[in-house]
Amino acid sequence: MIVVAGEALIDLVPRGTGALAALTPALGGGPYNTAVALGRLGSPVAFCSRVSRDAFGEALLDRLRETGVDVSPVQRGSEPTTLAVATVGTDGSAAYSFYVEGTADRLFRTPAALPSGTRAVSFGTCSLVLEPGASAYEELMRQSAARGLFTALDPNIRAGLIADPDAYRARFKSWLPSVALLKLSAEDAGWLGGTPREWLAAGPAAVVVTRGAAGLSVFTRDGGEYTVPGERVDVVDTIGAGDTVNAALLHGLAARDALTPRALAALGPDGWAELLGFAARAAALTCSRAGAEPPYAHELAG
Repeated sequence: MIVVAGEALIDLVPRGTGALAALTPALGGGPYNTAVALGRLGSPVAFCSRVSRDAFGEALLDRLRETGVDVSPVQRGSEPTTLAVATVGTDGSAAYSFYVEGTADRLFRTPAALPSGTRAVSFGTCSLVLEPGASAYEELMRQSAARGLFTALDPNIRAGLIADPDAYRARFKSWLPSVALLKLSAEDAGWLGGTPREWLAAGPAAVVVTRGAAGLSVFTRDGGEYTVPGERVDVVDTIGAGDTVNAALLHGLAARDALTPRALAALGPDGWAELLGFAARAAALTCSRAGAEPPYAHELAG
């Protein structure tokens, strides 16, 4: 079982150009997309979050159930669902503004236990920024690492939500001793400062950096560095692409029984090339369709 911990929200995606383009609601949130992607790939997965009882919240949970995601760890609240308004650039890249005051996912509390059979826990995005929930997710991260669970972090920076960038950067560094796999985009890396080698020295066994069409690279604690190119595709938008990479990495590691730091170190060039290539193909399929629509396992077979 892979547990994905973090927010579920509604993306309002423009269907046209200009500030007043019609907005279409889409189910989203970085951790939510990761859970859906894992379910579509066939991994046993659970979602750990706090979700509103409003109509959006019910729709979010319905999709998780339909995808085979265990929603038993989900907490519920009467507060509204977080909204993220997306702006899609001419190259398909997405930027966001958020409506988060008084929303349900901010009030997440650290659970007393995770589902039986949990081997890995994935964290990231807004859930690690917005208090008081951020401290609860942070506590869960530290607890999970202390229990020997495999922990993955995708910070997925949303700079508009971070009131004190320097404080967040310091907090990010404090998480690294509790992280086995760090995955982030080149843009995230630039915003955070530091280098993969510096982050590896603080704790993670591997750091994966995504570079959009330029592909993915992994840096390992033993000095390894491996890169695969991106898959060529007609990009509709990039919504959910990074979350798909996150899920593909976790799914591939689970399939190789490699959800431990020691197993990560043993993958070697061929193992990493295969895993990164799988993640690149999965992300390309997500980019080829509108919104966060990660691929199913059968679409990546062969």
